[in-house]
Amino acid sequence: MNRINDILSRKGRSIVTISPDINTLDALKIMAEKNIGSVVVMQQDEYLGIITERDYSRKVILKGKSSANTTVAEIMSVGLPHITPQDSIEHCMALMTSNNIRYLPVFKDNKLAGIISMSDVVKQIILAQQDTINHLDNYIRQ
Repeated sequence: MNRINDILSRKGRSIVTISPDINTLDALKIMAEKNIGSVVVMQQDEYLGIITERDYSRKVILKGKSSANTTVAEIMSVGLPHITPQDSIEHCMALMTSNNIRYLPVFKDNKLAGIISMSDVVKQIILAQQDTINHLDNYIRQ
């Protein structure tokens, strides 16, 4: 069974973080520079939440707020379900679906260990299916 640790091992464990007091325009610049759809909000090594492109579009643009004058703390997603590296991919898919979210923070020993996205989950499922296909193909050819 695929675990979250499989995703973290494949994609790496680097986490892009920002502080809650920076403005949303600067957060978007970081996301664009890193080609990512979310960044983790932390203060003195404490996880506070995540800001996503979706947060920005719904909580800044659609409300007519200024990107330069709205802080990350005002629009970040908080209270997301936490997962561990040992949780199954299926469990994460269920959490993402039931909560209508695309990102989940991963914690190990109460410390942030990574972030996974819906895209990461889909990639892992495709890789697992390809492994199964290859295994069956090799079995049939023997």
